[in-house]
Amino acid sequence: MMQNESSNKAISVGEWMINILVTYIPLVNLIMLIVWATSHDTPQSKKNWAIAKLIWAAVSTVLLILFYGVIVALILSLGGGVLAA
Repeated sequence: MMQNESSNKAISVGEWMINILVTYIPLVNLIMLIVWATSHDTPQSKKNWAIAKLIWAAVSTVLLILFYGVIVALILSLGGGVLAA
């Protein structure tokens, strides 16, 4: 019963502000999002938000890798003659 009450608890604006501030800190954000997404004591709305942020982080990382791969391939294809000289 206690777990159900804590998972339905409303999160205050101040707590959301702190949560968002924590996600701006590199590496700490990833660790905390994983903790919030997997913890049984985390309110359901916060857990869903953490899962969504982790999904967006993964999508962004994949797109960034693809983008840089295309840029590097373009540079290598255009400057191939320069590198050989």
